[in-house]
Amino acid sequence: MPAEGQSLAWLTVIGIGEDGVAGLGDEAKRLIAGAEYIFGGKRHLALVASLAKGEARPWPTPFDAEMRDVLALAGKKICVMASGDPFFHGVGVTLARKVAAQDMRVIPAPSAISLAASRLGWPLQDIEIISLHGRPVDLIRPLLHPGTRILALTSDAEAPAAIARLLTELDFGASRLTVLEALGGPNEKLQTARADAFDLANVNPLNVLAIEIESTPQARILPLTSGLADHLFDHDGQITKREVRAITLSALAPRRGELLWDIGAGSGSVGIEWMLSHPSTRAIAIEADPIRAARIGRNASHCGVPGLVVVEGSAPKALARLETPDAIFIGGGGSDAGVLNAAVKALRAGGRLVANAVTLEMEALLLARHTSLGGDLTRIALSRVSPVGSMQAWRPAMPVTQWSWVKP
Repeated sequence: MPAEGQSLAWLTVIGIGEDGVAGLGDEAKRLIAGAEYIFGGKRHLALVASLAKGEARPWPTPFDAEMRDVLALAGKKICVMASGDPFFHGVGVTLARKVAAQDMRVIPAPSAISLAASRLGWPLQDIEIISLHGRPVDLIRPLLHPGTRILALTSDAEAPAAIARLLTELDFGASRLTVLEALGGPNEKLQTARADAFDLANVNPLNVLAIEIESTPQARILPLTSGLADHLFDHDGQITKREVRAITLSALAPRRGELLWDIGAGSGSVGIEWMLSHPSTRAIAIEADPIRAARIGRNASHCGVPGLVVVEGSAPKALARLETPDAIFIGGGGSDAGVLNAAVKALRAGGRLVANAVTLEMEALLLARHTSLGGDLTRIALSRVSPVGSMQAWRPAMPVTQWSWVKP
């Protein structure tokens, strides 16, 4: 019987595995047979052709994330076929953005990730899971820690080799890669190779890649804390230094799903670390210098957050049509009151603004804003040991004045 609240559902979403009809339950088979229209990829439609009585509708190319063809038939008996679990990086997620839950009936099958974990004997709660399907392989970089186990959904037959090359380039060449192909079907196969000796051929496009990370002392490892080492960023000296960056990120206080404006981004380090705090966070780096703007994009990819948006232009003009931010950071070299005014105006209510000053002119602006608007004013003073002849002494870095404020 349909679950309570689903009896009037016009849309059914059914997960199917590589075993096809044999892996479907009686209810799923009944719903497929009773559908007036059946949507899915050509492979999925072929798998259920023996059951289907309604009109088969292959997904258009390119794929329509707005689901116009499905929504145009709302109220009729519609069935959508999906791979495995439709709500694990699947079409169910896309449909749920357009169709109310009470209008949907969902019958999932085991996901490829669940099948892969079962074949390897890996506890799902102890591993890292990432979808690289249609996404840059650079997203895997933050997960590359010694001893980590990763299951990655891939896009095609070439993805495992591309990931192996990346691991080797980053000094994780000793990592063990297992390609799990066509899981759950008659053509299921597992193949294993080291990243730096990856030579697997004729890989099935339907694959999951399992990775057991091994590293060398030279491996590029991105720590989990804020304040990454400065050498992990390509820069020309225009960078918020490691210790100040850690304090700055603490003041910005990233939260899930939030958007940061990094104004005068320089190397992009603050926006990059903001995005590293959680996969759902987003950042826009605003940088007037075209060379630095290009460098920010490279740094973002190399740090595993290729989704960072770089806007080349001068603030405040470049801020005009950007999405409203949850937090704003302004670097320490400026002295333009117009930028600060625009940032205060653009910030949403309850959003955080953090501005650093290393010049007296910028410090004067922050002192004035602190006087008029409140917030917290902090002086950051750091010293580092350096040689003095045959001995060593402390050399102070330029002090930083930091104003942090929450908009009422």
